[in-house]
Amino acid sequence: MNTKMIVCLVTAALLFNASFAQAQQPKKIPRIGYLSISSSSASAHRIEPFRQGLRDVGYVEGKNIVIEWRFAEGRADRLPGLDLAAELVRLKLDVIVTSGSGATRLAKEATTTIPIVMTQDNDPVGNGFVASLARPGGNVTGLSSLSHDLSTKRLELLKETVGKLTRVAILGSVAIPGNAQSVKESERAATALGVQPQYLEINEPKDLDVASQSLRKTRSDAALVLNGPTNVQRLIVEFAAKHRLPAIYYSSNSVVTGGLMSYGAHVPDLDRRAAIYIDKILKGAKPAELPVEQPTKFEFVINLKTAKEIGLTIPQWTLTKADRVIR
Repeated sequence: MNTKMIVCLVTAALLFNASFAQAQQPKKIPRIGYLSISSSSASAHRIEPFRQGLRDVGYVEGKNIVIEWRFAEGRADRLPGLDLAAELVRLKLDVIVTSGSGATRLAKEATTTIPIVMTQDNDPVGNGFVASLARPGGNVTGLSSLSHDLSTKRLELLKETVGKLTRVAILGSVAIPGNAQSVKESERAATALGVQPQYLEINEPKDLDVASQSLRKTRSDAALVLNGPTNVQRLIVEFAAKHRLPAIYYSSNSVVTGGLMSYGAHVPDLDRRAAIYIDKILKGAKPAELPVEQPTKFEFVINLKTAKEIGLTIPQWTLTKADRVIR
């Protein structure tokens, strides 16, 4: 056997052994974190769509992907969320997924290197999470719920539901990113519909006492509630029930807890679509170059039990438009 043939055989053997050894090495399983300020039970309606989205792009939890779930259980103070965000960062995950603005802020404060995928945010630019929707420019990308762009539709539904709507109270805080634009859009839409708007600043419980006095003076027929912290939204739901005030909210969560109705982005659909971002990032895409997407599916929810309690009859043609009716 000549030298040339021996060299070829040795080379082939070495290549075969290298390929075999590489094939024998276990493939790295991606590890992602899911951070929520809410509780696991309150997030149940969002978790399954998220898992389904992962399955749609080829990932099954426990088989070819690991998910580290972290929930702050609805604690109003930041400390639990900060601790959970720091804990996820220490795990050196491939991606951190956030369930809302509060969780995104905590994750962004905890890391500037691990990719963060937002499942929803009403104003990612205003919140300082991304430089622009088209080019995020940092380690954060994902989906926007853009709730302020829907204020006109909410007011139209409110007028249709209440009927003789002449005055509407706009409840919330312009300190929340996106809300200043929502107020302007709502006031513009109200004027076009022949309704007189009244903005009432709500930042904390004591502000509701001032709002109560203002409502008695102006005799507002209904309220449009802006985006805000969960604890404030809960207080506004109670406030509206106490004053028998028809109100429309930006999130269906408020309707589930007793609010009259809501119109906004279908959040479970945003959770499902977040998996597409995860897949792209795991395959090498950079968050800075992945455009933030806007909602494509919306949801109109009505709580008939609340309507009955405040003495309001929902028109049948309005009910037919609802995607979900709580009885």
